[in-house]
Amino acid sequence: MAELPRVVVGLTGASGMPYALDLLETLQGLAEVHLVLSQGAKRVLWEEMGLSPKDLYPLASRVYKDGDLGAPIASGSFRTQGMVVVPCSATTLSKIALGLADTLLTRAAYVHLKERRPLILVPREAPLPLPTLRAMVQATEAGALILPASPGFYHRPKEIRDLLGFITQRILDHLGLSAERAPRWGEPPS
Repeated sequence: MAELPRVVVGLTGASGMPYALDLLETLQGLAEVHLVLSQGAKRVLWEEMGLSPKDLYPLASRVYKDGDLGAPIASGSFRTQGMVVVPCSATTLSKIALGLADTLLTRAAYVHLKERRPLILVPREAPLPLPTLRAMVQATEAGALILPASPGFYHRPKEIRDLLGFITQRILDHLGLSAERAPRWGEPPS
């Protein structure tokens, strides 16, 4: 059996944990997931989902402490298919845009930029103030992909899971992974 591609998933303290959970569940069997949560993510995970980090452990091959800067995902020699930060807080986005690698999550993101591997940042906040817009441009110029958690509606979603799947599908597309979570444009809605 072939090895699964490695994907680093980072969760930060922005609202939008259902997007993270949908992605983690969809990655099962598609990728070897390396998970890291910021301190803020732990709080938002509880507030939005009633879950603790331990509830996510079965969805990851390996879970790291955000303070462990010596973890494998902090090194460019640790090969991955890419990294996703979902949800991505404005603070984390700004740190990544500036190349600040003061936590494992931001260090792993920095490594993905320096190694020219896919780095997908999924912000959910709105409206966006000028400093965040500038950080988005700077992160894009550095090589990241900004994929706002803003689902489309052409697939005629009937439930929240359909909206989550739209974003998960876009993330998977940019990682080069195949799973059908949402119909594509021109396909009949389910």
